[in-house]
Amino acid sequence: MPKVLIQQGRLIDPVSNTDQICDILIEQGKVSRIASSITDVQDADVVDATGHWILPGVVDIGVYVRHQERKATVETESVAAVNAGITRLCCMPELAKPIDSTAEVNLIKDQASRTGRVWFEIIGGITDGLQGEQLTNMGGLKKAGCVAVSQGHHPFISLDVMRKAMEYAHTCGLPLFLHPVEYGLIGRGCVHEGAIATRIGLPGIPVAAETVGLSQILLLAEQAQAQIHFCRVSSAAGVELIARAKQQGLSVTADVAAHQLYLSEQDIQDYNPLCHTMPPLRSMADREALRKAVSDGVIDAICSDHQPHDIDAKLAPFQESSPGISSLETLIPLTMKLVDEGVLTVMQAVAKLSSGPADIIDRPTGRLSVGSVADLLIYDPQKQWVFEVEKMRSTGKNTPFGGWPFTGKVVQTYIRGQRADNQLHFEEIA
Repeated sequence: MPKVLIQQGRLIDPVSNTDQICDILIEQGKVSRIASSITDVQDADVVDATGHWILPGVVDIGVYVRHQERKATVETESVAAVNAGITRLCCMPELAKPIDSTAEVNLIKDQASRTGRVWFEIIGGITDGLQGEQLTNMGGLKKAGCVAVSQGHHPFISLDVMRKAMEYAHTCGLPLFLHPVEYGLIGRGCVHEGAIATRIGLPGIPVAAETVGLSQILLLAEQAQAQIHFCRVSSAAGVELIARAKQQGLSVTADVAAHQLYLSEQDIQDYNPLCHTMPPLRSMADREALRKAVSDGVIDAICSDHQPHDIDAKLAPFQESSPGISSLETLIPLTMKLVDEGVLTVMQAVAKLSSGPADIIDRPTGRLSVGSVADLLIYDPQKQWVFEVEKMRSTGKNTPFGGWPFTGKVVQTYIRGQRADNQLHFEEIA
């Protein structure tokens, strides 16, 4: 690997609480030196980062690749991720690809090795085929490389199965990535239950679907001493329950999808299927509570909840359209926009995208100090641009953010000190 010397960029690293203009020397894929000026190095590729920020690579802990449904491929979505400054994707299980065996884990590893451009972390299925009944071999999944297990968007057939899953995962040292949903309260709902849903005539999903699901999980987790990560929290009441659980000392973390910090039920008034999400976009009060929870540390990470769809999936009437947003390429812009709006400090925003999610999956990444793996991005904080759907690298173009203006953009992504347009291999993960 060639040496790389990045000069006079503003290094922002939440783990070491570093915020300084400096030079960074990368050797053998790792950060070897950080100093105000490095002038005694020969044969290095020199990168002038003056006026730019140097940030840890982004870890996205909520991605649905959808390659088995032919809506995307490992290659296209990893190219989209790298282009957007994301260096590590956590691949969630889904019905077409439940990741319920070591063979499936190895297959994803092989695909990532051959065509991927970023690190792929794998979240295995809790039950066979995600049917919610028979537990998978979680010990085998962990040995194969899974960082967590999840039931995705699919229910358990009973609370007893959930309880046994928690006990088994605890013995394996695996966190459970669970969506806090009581499916019996969803019915045919597709939007937030409230005045707008009533006015436009769409069936609603009550906040209780989230809070009841949360309460059940928390009570069982306390008994099983399980490590729980709540995926895609969407309500003020849900945030309150998580805050209380943390105060009680439960092993609980949570994330929020970036779009939930901007969109609300107001955005569905014209029946725009691009705003059909699960969990649904909730009230403005819920949105503000989510923002505060991110700032206060109740929510540990911001993720994309990337769900690429083909065109037909969003051409149907709202209730019949497929939920989800193609969102890899808006994760960093939306999060950094929170800095511009005064919701987060720069350090907080970077932590929610890097070290926060990395800690949840127990990976020594998302940080930049001497000895750390050189997964990083160079970011221009002054670049003004408009998000254009036709320029998206993801196969899925289903996003409501087309035409949104942003300030600040990723200039270049490096993985193990190499420009991300150079292909790397999954088995090289440190």
